Amino acid sequence: MMPSLDTNILVRWLTNDDVDQVAHVRELFAASAGQADAFYIPVTVMLELEWVLRSRYKFDRQQILTALTALLETRELSFEAEGALERALHMYREHGGDFADCLHVGQASAAGRAPLLTFDERAARLPGAEILGAGRAQLL
Repeated sequence: MMPSLDTNILVRWLTNDDVDQVAHVRELFAASAGQADAFYIPVTVMLELEWVLRSRYKFDRQQILTALTALLETRELSFEAEGALERALHMYREHGGDFADCLHVGQASAAGRAPLLTFDERAARLPGAEILGAGRAQLL
C-alpha cells in the first residue's frame, strides 16, 4: 500500500521552488511508476494546498483551478472524498467564493446531507448552502 502525501510534497511538485526537495519528489514518483496503487491525498491536504498556493505563492483563482484539477487527473494520486473535491472545484470555477466553503458544500452534498447551513452570506450563495435564519429549525 502506497503512503499518503503531505501538502509540502504537492507544493514542491507544483512550484519547483526548492531544487533539493523537488529532486526527492521526482525520485519518489519515478520509483512508484508502474505501481498498481497510488499515493493517498487526504482532503485536508487539498484544503491546505489551496490556501498555501493562494496566500504564499499568490496563485490566482485560475492558477489554483488548473493546479488542483491537474492533481485530480494524476493517476499516481488517490484522493479522499474525490467526488466532493470535484464538486468543490466545479463550484469554485462556476460560482466563485472561497474554496473552503465550496469544499464544505461539496462534502455535505456527497454525504447526502445538503444543504450546508451557515451564517456566512457569501457561502450561502453557493448551490447547496443556505443561511440559517428564523423558522429554519421548524423544517428539521
